[in-house]
Amino acid sequence: MKKDILIITGGCSGLGLEIVKQAMERKLFVCNLARNKEKMQELDLMFKDNYKGFIGDITDNKFVSNAIKEISELGNIGYLINCAEKAVFKLPTQYNNEDIETSLNGLKGMILCSTETLRIKKEENLKIVNIMSSAALKGNKQEAVYCASKWGERGYTESLKVAYKGTSVKIVGAYPGGMNTEFWKENRNYVSEEKSNTFMNPRDVATVILDNIINYNSLNISDIIIERN
Repeated sequence: MKKDILIITGGCSGLGLEIVKQAMERKLFVCNLARNKEKMQELDLMFKDNYKGFIGDITDNKFVSNAIKEISELGNIGYLINCAEKAVFKLPTQYNNEDIETSLNGLKGMILCSTETLRIKKEENLKIVNIMSSAALKGNKQEAVYCASKWGERGYTESLKVAYKGTSVKIVGAYPGGMNTEFWKENRNYVSEEKSNTFMNPRDVATVILDNIINYNSLNISDIIIERN
């Protein structure tokens, strides 16, 4: 019998890693696309069964195309979770071209991975979950370009919903608030350790997302908004 496969991007740390762990607990075969070679090699040793890592850049169309094709030969792709992101937090006048390119990588990767998966699956029996942020729902002072990227991801997600309405392709937008993950270690100039310690536990957020997309297949849950107290 063919494996039921969940593809995730950015599953090396934080929310992505929690989704990897919990998806495997739910008997799904997980394929993880990420570019951190060291962390991916660690996960290969940690998860020997029901897991396969693909090291590469999700903004590289050739890498994405080859990876999705290889995954399709392993079994049935049932889920694609776009989770990878990078962020730069600055005042609007402080952004430079490199910052902009970095912030937009998540959007580009989301589009490439979704497009290739839809092509391979021939647009049938697939659930795509685009994990964004509360920044896709509101503007923030030091998040101008980050918000622009997230609002772009939201626009892409909403357009996919319209394009595949009435089909067996289901599109879900997930909008979690701040989580206590390694993400903030790279942005200590914006969020202190003390503040990030008050953020949500990524394990809880992963559980909410997977419960909604796996346990309730008979329901069309199109948006998941998770806010911290």
